[in-house]
Amino acid sequence: MERLLHYTWRHKLLPLGELRTTDGQLIEVIDSGLYNSSDAGPDFFNAKVKVDGMLWVGNVELHMKASDWYRHHHDKDEAYDSVVLHVVQQADMEVKTSQGKTLTTLELPIAPELKQDYEELVTSDKYPPCYKIIDTLPLLKVHSWLSTLQVERLQQKTNALVERVQRTRGSWEDAYFTTLARNFGFGINGAAFEMWAEALPLGSVAHHRDNLFQVEAMFIGVAGLLDKMDEKYAREFSYLQKKFGLQPIEPTLWRYLRTRPQNFPHVRIMQLAKMYHERRTSLGQLLACKTVKDISILYDIKGTKLDLLIINTVVPTIFAYGRYHAKEEYENLAFDLLEATKAEDNNIVRMWQECGLKVKSAGDSQALIQLKKEYCDRKNCLRCRFGYEFLSGEYRNNFLREK
Repeated sequence: MERLLHYTWRHKLLPLGELRTTDGQLIEVIDSGLYNSSDAGPDFFNAKVKVDGMLWVGNVELHMKASDWYRHHHDKDEAYDSVVLHVVQQADMEVKTSQGKTLTTLELPIAPELKQDYEELVTSDKYPPCYKIIDTLPLLKVHSWLSTLQVERLQQKTNALVERVQRTRGSWEDAYFTTLARNFGFGINGAAFEMWAEALPLGSVAHHRDNLFQVEAMFIGVAGLLDKMDEKYAREFSYLQKKFGLQPIEPTLWRYLRTRPQNFPHVRIMQLAKMYHERRTSLGQLLACKTVKDISILYDIKGTKLDLLIINTVVPTIFAYGRYHAKEEYENLAFDLLEATKAEDNNIVRMWQECGLKVKSAGDSQALIQLKKEYCDRKNCLRCRFGYEFLSGEYRNNFLREK
C-alpha cells in the first residue's frame, strides 16, 4: 500500500479542502518533487510546499507509519537531513533527523475510491483488470503509451544483444549470428541454438566458407547431431575437429517433442549453414536492407516464418546497432520495419483486441506483449498509463454521462 501512497503524492491526488501538518500548520503542495527511482536517499527531490504561507524547498520522504523512519534507520543517515516534509498514512510518533531536528509531518489520507480502484486492479481475476476503460480512452493517449512500450521492448532486446556482443569480445557480426540462430529455434530450442552459436568458432569456419559441405559438417558436428546425418559428415567433421579443436555441445540439449519436422534442429542448422555459405548471415548485408521485401530476399528460406524473424532478429539487431553506435537512421529503420510487418497472432494480442484495442502492425503487438509482461503480470498498474487513467476516475465520469 505504500506504493499507492507514493502514487497519490506523485500525482497530487490530494483530498479536497485544507491539508494541515500534525501540529496544525496549513500545507499547500506546489510541486511534489522529482521521484527518486533508486533505493538510496529520500523518495522525492526538490519538492516545493508552503507551510503556513512560507515556501519550503527540499526533499520529501513517505512512509505508511511515521515510526518507519526509525525502522529504516533514517535517523542515523545524513542523506535524510535534507527532508523538509515527512508524508505518512499514520502519524504514530514524532521523528527526528540525525541532527536532532524534529520533522514536519503530514498525515495524508488516500481517497477511499482510489484505494478501492487500486485493490481492484491488483486483485481482479478478470484480465486485464483495467479492461473497463480501454475503449473510452482517446486514441492519442493509447498511441502515445503504445509507442513508449514499443521503445521499452526494443531497449530490453538491445540490452540482451549488447550482452552477446560483450560475450563475443566486441563482435557485432558474431552477436548478430547468435541472435539469428536463437530465433531459428522458435522458442523451444532457442537457448540450445544460442549455446550452439556461441560454441561455433566462426573465425575457423570462415576458412572453409566457400565449401558448403565442410560448413555443414562443422555446423552439425558442433551441434552434436552427426547421428542425424549421413556418415560422410562424421568423417569430415573428425578431420575438421582435429584441425580447429572444435568442441561439440551436449546433444541432449535439443528438443524434438512437439516440434514439426521442418523445425527439427538439424534441419534448421543445415539451413543456417547454407545461409552462411552464401554470405546471407552477414551483418553488413542486413544493414543494407531497407524494406521488408529486401529482408525476404535475404532470408529466402522455405518454411521460415519471416515475420517472426523480422520482429525478433532483424528489428532488434538494427535498432541495437543504431543505438549503440548513435546512428539514428538505423533506429528509425527498425521502427519502420516494425510498422510494415503484420501483427503477431497470439493469446496476448487477441486478449487486448477483445478489450477494444486496435492492433495494426508488429509495432502494436510488440507493445502489447511488453504491456502484459512488464506491467500486468507484475501488477505494475501504478506505472502504467492505462492504470493511471483507471485510477484518475475520469472513466467514471464517462460512464455517468453515458447513463
